[in-house]
Amino acid sequence: MSGSEPEVFIHESAIIDDGATIGSGTRIWHFVHVCGGARIGTGCSLGQNVYVGNRVSIGNNVKIQNNVSVYDNVTLEDDVFCGPSMVFTNVYNPRSAVSRKDDYRDTVVRKGATLGANCTIVCGVEIGEHAFIGAGATVNRSVPPHALMVGVPARQIGWMSEAGERLDLPVEGDGQAECPGTGRSYRLVAGRIC
Repeated sequence: MSGSEPEVFIHESAIIDDGATIGSGTRIWHFVHVCGGARIGTGCSLGQNVYVGNRVSIGNNVKIQNNVSVYDNVTLEDDVFCGPSMVFTNVYNPRSAVSRKDDYRDTVVRKGATLGANCTIVCGVEIGEHAFIGAGATVNRSVPPHALMVGVPARQIGWMSEAGERLDLPVEGDGQAECPGTGRSYRLVAGRIC
């Protein structure tokens, strides 16, 4: 690191296995365990009691709140927010007596998505850019960009702006709305945000 790059902060109680890559300015707090194959970008924050598996890729400016385990085959792109105690899985049909380590399914969380507190992301799905998963929701299928998802199983109830503000748009069809926070205009065309 050059003198101008912010240093990595690692709390003394954290365990960082040899081989892990951690970008500048990242903060790793109490009782975190990062496995040796993990790749973590710049400016991230890993809260208390976070676990990061070997086959995990975490982009830049990702915030992972307390008590989150990011298991193998999970990719978090830049600017993802993982709320407290939210859950990832990597095996669709686990059994203690049956080894399924060759059956891990990939989960991809695209840029700017928010995963609310205590939500569950069932493996094998893609969460679209700037999607918003409400607290306690269970996602068992892929989510389009900017979708607002709630419930068990999660269902779409609206659309969100990049700034995390709800847009006044129908779930289906066409429409146009401005972000109440930034004034940026969004168009909904055939059920997709443009």
